[in-house]
Amino acid sequence: MLTNDEKRALRGTLFRHLDGVVTAPTAHALGEKGVLSALIDSGTAALSDLESRFDANGGYLNVALRTLASQGWLQQEIDPARDDVRYTPTDDGRVAFAHVGLYRDVVEFLRFTGGFHPRKFEVEPFRRMEEVYRRYSERYGMELPRHGPDRRVVEQIFTHIEGALFGPTIVRLGMSGMFHKYFMEASFRPEEFHSDADSFGRLLAMFTDLGWFTERNGTLRFTDKGLFFARRASAYGVTVSYVPTLRRLDDLLFGDPGVLMPERQGGPERHVDREVNVWGSGGAHAAYFRAIDEVIIELFNRPIQDQPKGIVDVGCGNGALLEHLFDVIENRTSRGEQLEDYPLFLVGVDFNEAALRVTRINLTHADIWAKVIWGDVAQPDRLARDLVNDYGIDLRDLLNVRTFLDHNRPWRAPSNGGARVSASTGAFASRGERLRNGDVEESLREHLSRWAPYVGRFGLLVIELHTLPPELAAANLGRTPVTAYDAVHGYSDQYILEIDVFERVAAEAGLTRTEDYSHRFPDSELATVSVNLLRG
Repeated sequence: MLTNDEKRALRGTLFRHLDGVVTAPTAHALGEKGVLSALIDSGTAALSDLESRFDANGGYLNVALRTLASQGWLQQEIDPARDDVRYTPTDDGRVAFAHVGLYRDVVEFLRFTGGFHPRKFEVEPFRRMEEVYRRYSERYGMELPRHGPDRRVVEQIFTHIEGALFGPTIVRLGMSGMFHKYFMEASFRPEEFHSDADSFGRLLAMFTDLGWFTERNGTLRFTDKGLFFARRASAYGVTVSYVPTLRRLDDLLFGDPGVLMPERQGGPERHVDREVNVWGSGGAHAAYFRAIDEVIIELFNRPIQDQPKGIVDVGCGNGALLEHLFDVIENRTSRGEQLEDYPLFLVGVDFNEAALRVTRINLTHADIWAKVIWGDVAQPDRLARDLVNDYGIDLRDLLNVRTFLDHNRPWRAPSNGGARVSASTGAFASRGERLRNGDVEESLREHLSRWAPYVGRFGLLVIELHTLPPELAAANLGRTPVTAYDAVHGYSDQYILEIDVFERVAAEAGLTRTEDYSHRFPDSELATVSVNLLRG
């Protein structure tokens, strides 16, 4: 059994793996183009100058440079007067940039795997992964300095490579059932999981080398370390789901910023593997559901005339939140005893057809009655009309809930652009164009203002993702996944603000925060998730 210190160390490795999934392709792209050399040569550089010199898409270039700042390799300095950002290499950055070539193999491997089925275990990726891992293992012994700060930075790079190499496979194994208790609680043979026992056995041999399994007479058994990571496989999901974007960073940074836009209006998403995203999100969200239970219990224990008629979850993902909330209401509130007389109106809303499909399946399997409909978080008026016209339900009579959605709304320029001075350190883009942080704040204020009329009675129960200043992230490597979250959301035109900034903007939009139901995760300066009940 692992000690608390051992668990803490492994959690740090997991977070550094996530760092690696985004940092490896980012540093490689910037190194290949010469941006990192230019920063070393000049000592410091303005974003606008780098954008011009390298004919870059300034918004995504800012996201890339801020990613390296969060890893401690650059110092970010925002100049609001000039509407610019300056980046300066740190001592660690100079060491890292000298070793950036180490990322080449794993970045080329990520690109190579784009030509194969995202769910199946095929032979060619097995073989290529094995080659990359062999070279990685050999170079680790040759490249690692014996001591000092250089050793620490090169170890950081090798942990990045390990995460970029194994993270997608961990997700694939998790989604395909490898981490089922059947395999986790007893010895097993590779052929019990995959028909190509030779290739799959060689894959698991790499994980054995990492300390996940012990092997005896051809059978494998999970170690405590392996169980730790297997039980947290979904933590890799959201970051890994954006590998399609990370494969195309050269284009996003220095080419066509719209290269990953759908080929047609309403067509399949190309920037993200949505099924992986929904799977990973569902696992991550479960940790926060308990924080909203107290709100649900209080609301649905009121006299029936003072209760919501139901719940609408905009951005329902895989339906896990609705399933959880129904279970809480049914088993822990007075409303649960009156469902026959006062049925609960549940609505799952999502913009993405794949998410709607998964939600319908999951709620049906859970024997929960709900309407699952298309909707856009940026259009509350349209949702309100649809609910009235199709079901005779007033949106104001429902408790509105959302998980990690408001930052993922389609970009809508504010009507009062350019007027606000922002306190945020974030890097934001829309189709490659850099967005002013003040405009991102003002856009959020207008967005939340559109929701305020509908959440006056029962409120908006929202779980939201947030950023941290790069210097704080860099000072706490291995203690926060913020680098990975900032990068994948920044490259995909999403707008994550610091908690304090988000809450201030919500107040400006007329949404009052209920202090008793406000939570931060973790409950420290490293908080990247908030839970709030906001009332219009």
